[in-house]
Amino acid sequence: MAATVKLSALPVGASAVVRDIQKTDSSSVRLREMGLLVGTELTLVRCAPLGDPLEIKMRGYHLTLRKSEASLVTVEPKEP
Repeated sequence: MAATVKLSALPVGASAVVRDIQKTDSSSVRLREMGLLVGTELTLVRCAPLGDPLEIKMRGYHLTLRKSEASLVTVEPKEP
């Protein structure tokens, strides 16, 4: 298994698979309700100029997350 990183640290344009979501507060529940589940494939589309928010593409739609929300998600980058 490849090394895992936080979604907030994934480089723009990279694809990854969700491996874990920290269960700390209501944000983690909200992420799951939006379809960000373990095993979901995603691509980091772009970041705002100051690094917050992040836009990801998953399950056929684009989702914008705060950097603090993205740091709750651990992903495994896919090989190019």
